[in-house]
Amino acid sequence: MQYPEPIAQLIDSYMKLPGIGQKSATRLAFFTIDMADDDVTAFSKALVSAKRDLHYCSICGNITESDPCTICADKTRDQSHVLVVEQAKDIMVMEKMKEYHGLYHVLHGVMSPIEGKGPEDLNITSLINRLQKNPDMKEVIIATNATPEGEATAMYLSRLIKPAGIKVTRLAHGLSVGSDIEYADEMTLFKAVEGRTEM
Repeated sequence: MQYPEPIAQLIDSYMKLPGIGQKSATRLAFFTIDMADDDVTAFSKALVSAKRDLHYCSICGNITESDPCTICADKTRDQSHVLVVEQAKDIMVMEKMKEYHGLYHVLHGVMSPIEGKGPEDLNITSLINRLQKNPDMKEVIIATNATPEGEATAMYLSRLIKPAGIKVTRLAHGLSVGSDIEYADEMTLFKAVEGRTEM
């Protein structure tokens, strides 16, 4: 038996979301049908608003309602440091920590030959332009994920930036707080030893 067309379309729409398969999409579609009309209207308005009212900051690439974003517009932030992240959502994670007070730059991905993504597909040119225009820049902190693609992107950026005389650092990787060494994989242990600090 086939679903009525509106439900089938709703299921297809949910399946376009990452990590949502046929079963999850079907469950979400039927949940949506059972929602109160006001909740469905508010949900649809939130979707349209997020797509229509948000855009990327012309300076750092963060998701924002205003251009430049509030972080780039904040002159009290440390203008000598920029932390490079893969996605805009990574900025929110760093900001929750409340310990970093510099600037950010969003790459919108990492280099991935398998997916056909090279340096030209990332937000790298604007990063280099920012560094060239800011004589106060002292350090670029690369905070890409500890994946082969993230590591390759970090190395590429390092080779691009170091000739300008700007310090390039990488976030430390290794054992998480509260974890036991016996449960760590070899790469995590290697990164922990490699990123060790003096006591």
